[in-house]
Amino acid sequence: MPLLRLGGRIVAASVAILIVGLVVVQFARVIGQNVAAARQLPQIHSDISALQKRRADQQQELRRLSDPEGAVPEIHDRLRLVRPNETIILVSPQPAPQASPNQ
Repeated sequence: MPLLRLGGRIVAASVAILIVGLVVVQFARVIGQNVAAARQLPQIHSDISALQKRRADQQQELRRLSDPEGAVPEIHDRLRLVRPNETIILVSPQPAPQASPNQ
């Protein structure tokens, strides 16, 4: 009987240690995920700010292009279309001077 009782206690202690070990491993995994998320948080905030600025810029351009007078420069630049009695004058940048081969 004492041997059976000792064996039962050893089994119970082993199960308890196993359960505690599994709980510790799960806590360690969750803490690791939280630390990784905390490291990514500043980058995520930066991405959100950039996307919000981009959205505001796009909304502003959409409002500008919705107005017929605001769309005229875009029509001139992209489509090269003009109204009657208008002319487009294209100005290209002056080419950079090249060094002579004798220098």
